[in-house]
Amino acid sequence: MTLPPNSLSITVDRADRRTLPVQVADGIRAAIDRGVLAPGARLPNTRALSAEVGLARAVVEKAYEQLVAEGWLDARRGSGNYVRDVPHAVRSHRSPRRAQEHPPVAQRISLRPGIPWTPPRASEAWKRAWRDVGTSPPPGDYPDPAGLLDLRTRIADLLGRARGLHTTADSIVVTTGSIHGLDLVLGALSANVGVEHVLALENPGYRSAAALATHRGWSVHDVPVDREGLVIEDLESVPPRTPAVYVTPSHQYPTGGLMPIGRRRALADWARSTGSAIIEDDYDSEFRYGIAPLPTVTELVPDRAVYLGTVSKTLGAGVRLGWMVAPPSMVERITETRRAIGDYPSVPIQHAMSSLLRDGEWDRSVRTARRIYRARDRVVAATLSRFGELRGVGAGLHTVLVLDTEVARHVAADCAANGVDLPTLEHSTRSPTAEGGIVVGYGSVADDRFDRALHVLVDALERRLVS
Repeated sequence: MTLPPNSLSITVDRADRRTLPVQVADGIRAAIDRGVLAPGARLPNTRALSAEVGLARAVVEKAYEQLVAEGWLDARRGSGNYVRDVPHAVRSHRSPRRAQEHPPVAQRISLRPGIPWTPPRASEAWKRAWRDVGTSPPPGDYPDPAGLLDLRTRIADLLGRARGLHTTADSIVVTTGSIHGLDLVLGALSANVGVEHVLALENPGYRSAAALATHRGWSVHDVPVDREGLVIEDLESVPPRTPAVYVTPSHQYPTGGLMPIGRRRALADWARSTGSAIIEDDYDSEFRYGIAPLPTVTELVPDRAVYLGTVSKTLGAGVRLGWMVAPPSMVERITETRRAIGDYPSVPIQHAMSSLLRDGEWDRSVRTARRIYRARDRVVAATLSRFGELRGVGAGLHTVLVLDTEVARHVAADCAANGVDLPTLEHSTRSPTAEGGIVVGYGSVADDRFDRALHVLVDALERRLVS
């Protein structure tokens, strides 16, 4: 059954904070939940619905794409979009809670950064990858500690076309993620006798990296960041012969700064002149919405840099697989250590990842997630720009609203009291900084819950900032 356009009763309000595609998608979701759209019903084509609601056809197309990605609709090539069988939401008829009481965990909305969108159902390529693994005999021997050659070759190809990083399989080591890669690098650098083990780190920065360095017995030296990432001039304050600096130049975590090419070259020059290593964590560079990613720092100084990558932001945080690109001497040292301590990468996961890269699933996942993140990035910018400076707009899975530290703390507390959890910059700060702010992550939350969370956040900001 194909529904006529007017049966959906979709209305849009151009004064609404939500984008037009989000409003159309919300209307269709509501119709499905109310039972107006039954499982198996065929939606009007995009041309008919756009004419009915008075919007551009591209708006309806984006709404349909969003609903297909979330699992509300089933897109059938040459046939149209059909309603999936989605369980109805369970609605509570109890009295609303007082604002001072925190809602139950199941009802809370998390805007924590770093958690990616993942499809609601397994794709055919994902199923096929694990079928391929299941039909292979169990691995009877320990694998190459650097990783399977086929996977390393595919990763080298991926980095060449997606990041402009020219490398080969011999320079790649397969890891379980960026932190595992960092641990392997610090272990290799620790073998340098007579060198004080100091890791220079961005501040604010990735706390897990600092925690790992401290756990390994390294000293941590904080280096400030600004709108363009790590402040290179402040590297002069680090102890002489510092073995390494850890940076996130493509999307500084968490402030969102993009390190320009001039500063990247200055960082490369610093590494050459001091004999230090650059550890470049390229954790979410796949997601830029205005410009293509800048060249990696590793491409500028391959003999002094280690590049860390991961699939946790593309295929899912629970897929524990990543890689590093390192100079040959470090690769040799790391593989020797892994063999000695029995730290081998999982063969089945590597085979599955090879299949996903071969079938183009990584590229499809990135394209779909990029559309979703781009729309949410624009909603955040449109909604929050009136409250202050936004950083990280146009990239990644989160945006930072710069605020006074005390104000940010109160805003986060107000949001938590109303069921929305989001961190402040203080959570990523180890030594005092001049600025504070709140970090708005939008990767994993569903659109309807995301809209509600933004309304809660706006209310909190208006109470604290607007007289």
